[in-house]
Amino acid sequence: MKRVLITGGCGFLGAHLCRRLLDEEAHVICLDDLSTGSRANVADLMDRAEFELLVRDVCEPLDSSVTPHANKLDEIYNLACPASPRYYQADPVQTTRTAVLGALNVLNLAVQTSAKVLQASTSEVYGSPLEHPQTEKHWGFVNPIGPRACYDEGKRCAESLFFDYRRQFGPLAARIKVARIFNTYGPGMAVGDGRVVSEFTVSALKGQALKIHGDGKQTRSFCYVDDMIEGLVRLMATDDEFTGPVNLGNPYETSINALIGGFIVVGGLYHSLSATHELRPIDDPERRCPDISLAKRVLDWEPKVPLDVGLARTIDYFRQRLKAAA
Repeated sequence: MKRVLITGGCGFLGAHLCRRLLDEEAHVICLDDLSTGSRANVADLMDRAEFELLVRDVCEPLDSSVTPHANKLDEIYNLACPASPRYYQADPVQTTRTAVLGALNVLNLAVQTSAKVLQASTSEVYGSPLEHPQTEKHWGFVNPIGPRACYDEGKRCAESLFFDYRRQFGPLAARIKVARIFNTYGPGMAVGDGRVVSEFTVSALKGQALKIHGDGKQTRSFCYVDDMIEGLVRLMATDDEFTGPVNLGNPYETSINALIGGFIVVGGLYHSLSATHELRPIDDPERRCPDISLAKRVLDWEPKVPLDVGLARTIDYFRQRLKAAA
């Protein structure tokens, strides 16, 4: 039976990945310090015999004390790091520590156990990109001293460490994979995490005005969570020769204003949505869209879930969450 360690396994993506791998009959070790992740995200998994939850900080060294079976790990997914600006800017020093020390610790454990190790990087490594759409060859245009740098530069450093380990220790010891994840949404997102889909959904369900940063013409590419998990699993399954980085995201741009239109179409109750405009955050990129040619060619992957279908599922999820909270 395949044994998999998922750091950040109680987060949005992590919990979905735990379920996917358990359904494929893997033994899943979920490691999370619960700073932004939640036990509630994996509550339905706690009784499954092949699931372990370890409450631990990825910044601490990971060795045989992590699990009595640490010398038998097949795969490590490093998803530990807050991905929402609201969370990662709340403690920027800790965000950088998590990105950098977390990468070092999972790499050391991977070398010790000969496990494949996947780094969940981000489209934020492109910063305010100078090319559009963004290919993996683009080096990015990042402000290293701005308020987003703790996340942007932390992830860039993590990528550097992954490739330096492979160069220094060799491809047999450092069996690395790097995914650059673009905006992902879907059931399981936290209420109040600050990302646009969750913020718009909760505000709309509560009858509150949607807060738009700037004029709403900035674009993002919204990828449904099931599609993203499929991409990560396919990347992990590639031969050791393929390392990435590889873009995983929806190659179709959607402006924030068009996203509001999507809520009106699929939400039913949102025909009378109101909105307010606020200043754009510092270093907020104007356009963000991946070129996924590499993912199509090597992983045979592209998103399948249309935005209207994904939004409908997400709205239903938040409706149930708010109803239960009430």
